[in-house]
Amino acid sequence: MKQISLLTAACMMQLVVQAQSFTLTGQVEGKPSGYIYLNYPGSDGNYRMDSAKLSEGRFTFNGNIDGPSMSGLSLERPSPMSFDDDIASLFLEPGAMTASLKKGHLKEAVLKGSKAQDDMELLNAARKPVMTGLAPLSATYNRLNLAYIAARKAKKDSATLAGMLDELEEVKGKMEPYYEKMEVIDKDFIEKHPASYASAYLLRFRISGMPLAEAEACYNRMPPALQQSSFGREIKKEVDGLRSGSPGSEAFVFSKTDINGQPLSLQDFKGRYVLIDFWASWCVPCRKGNPHLKELYAKYKGKGLEIIGISDDDSRPEEWKKAVSQDGIGIWKHVLRGLDMQKRQKKEPNPEDISDRYGIHSLPTKILIDPKGMIVGRYGGGGENDEAMDKKLAEVFGN
Repeated sequence: MKQISLLTAACMMQLVVQAQSFTLTGQVEGKPSGYIYLNYPGSDGNYRMDSAKLSEGRFTFNGNIDGPSMSGLSLERPSPMSFDDDIASLFLEPGAMTASLKKGHLKEAVLKGSKAQDDMELLNAARKPVMTGLAPLSATYNRLNLAYIAARKAKKDSATLAGMLDELEEVKGKMEPYYEKMEVIDKDFIEKHPASYASAYLLRFRISGMPLAEAEACYNRMPPALQQSSFGREIKKEVDGLRSGSPGSEAFVFSKTDINGQPLSLQDFKGRYVLIDFWASWCVPCRKGNPHLKELYAKYKGKGLEIIGISDDDSRPEEWKKAVSQDGIGIWKHVLRGLDMQKRQKKEPNPEDISDRYGIHSLPTKILIDPKGMIVGRYGGGGENDEAMDKKLAEVFGN
């Protein structure tokens, strides 16, 4: 019993260390009364929404956080489907902070008392010219995306939906140069500020698209305290996932029911090269790449190549089957990834999710597995491009 009590005490001490209090006071110009809303991750890691009543524009929030955390302040309760709410993104820290805001311009909020926020301001200043150019394109994309979602709910015909997707893809293509510039700015900031929580915040979004060696190097440059923070733990998880789906790792052996209701196991393909294609019916680049994938399959199938499509359409199985039929890719095997949104929202492990097992965060991504079950190629998120894939297949099978 004594050992159990000591263990319990140790756990409680750890929780006390992690749960750090903060106070945020401030004033909103142009909004003397009403409410203001704060969305932030609590000490348990789950996001929560708090509200405070405005008195002559002044407000106070008190809470607990697990170290520096990104939060959002808004004058209206944020909607999950709203893309243009006026929200102030602020880096809360344990301790006392003050915020100055102006109604209609919350994005320009000033926060004092947070070193992480000071670092974010440096980053935002470097990003500003790119963001200015990106803003109108982003607004157009969000408007078209909402229209597409509404059209899908209204069950518009496939030709109409395809045309709307083409519009979205055209705008996305115009946005890509800005995203590339942003990536350069972000990576430069991360390299120059390895001990900053702002860098750790950036890495959470950037690391899954990095080659494994670069991702590991970024994580290893972080000081131990930052590695042990909530951001650091999430980054470590991303690195481990990327490693499990990169060349040199043994491929995770999954078993699923395929699109035709038949059992399928990766184990059954031992002795052959297998190209796993992570895709989705709604992913325009994925589907635009299908004709080339069909060419590769026709070219190398007789030499020992197999393809398994793993779709992100767990919640839309009919759309998945329709896309397979429309694109004529039923010539190879197809399964769903095994996404369980309830478990994901509760942060529960899901061993049935194939994408997680291979560290997949962007589509399309392809994984090449050799006859011994080892990963020898990654093409897409965190890997090489399709030209490198073509070269590798030609090297393996001969032209």
